[in-house]
Amino acid sequence: MKKFLFVNIFVIFIYSCSGGSGEDITPPDEVNVAPSTPTLVYPTNNLLCLDSTLDFLWNASIDVNNDPITYTIQVSKDNLFGQINYSANSASLNQTFTLEKGIAYYWRVKASDNRNASSEYSSTFNFYTEGDGISNHLPFSPELVRPLLNNTIQEGTTTLEWTASDTDGDPLIFDVYFGTNNPPVTLVSENQNATFLNVTTVSATNYYWKIVVKDDAGGNVIGQVWSFSTD
Repeated sequence: MKKFLFVNIFVIFIYSCSGGSGEDITPPDEVNVAPSTPTLVYPTNNLLCLDSTLDFLWNASIDVNNDPITYTIQVSKDNLFGQINYSANSASLNQTFTLEKGIAYYWRVKASDNRNASSEYSSTFNFYTEGDGISNHLPFSPELVRPLLNNTIQEGTTTLEWTASDTDGDPLIFDVYFGTNNPPVTLVSENQNATFLNVTTVSATNYYWKIVVKDDAGGNVIGQVWSFSTD
């Protein structure tokens, strides 16, 4: 009789420890959140670098899940990063590259955790490496403001707008090419000072445009071909 009671008590103990309901009490999987976007520190935007060997620095991202973070840095001569000239993956907050001299470069960084969640790329900084015996530096490539790349807009008067900069601080002028050919071949404005131009568009048409940036020392840079279409 005592043996029977002991077995019953043991069974009740196991039942109560298991929760008694038969349900799975395993905690749900943790939702993984991508790390925050890193911010760039050095080289700063529009910097003239006297040394072509540079130590790139950025601020740490935050991962709310406390996952290990790896940073991807990209350095390119192309402000759209169509071709990556230098890149690396690192758990640290710095990376050293030896670059070509006398070149305009663009760089950015993103953060990824060990579960393949990634932040957006940081803002893009540009800088210029000092060349041997160069007295004038080429302007940076123009950057698109509006219309947004490959956007569809209403027909009529359309404002083309861009930005440009020069590490020497030289005054800049612009040639604007615009039309329905890709690449555009029609020069619609030459040697203008303004960084915008109003053009006339018609419906259901694809348009292409580019900017040539020129400084007052004879340097010029041909920008990317941008496009948009009309309803």
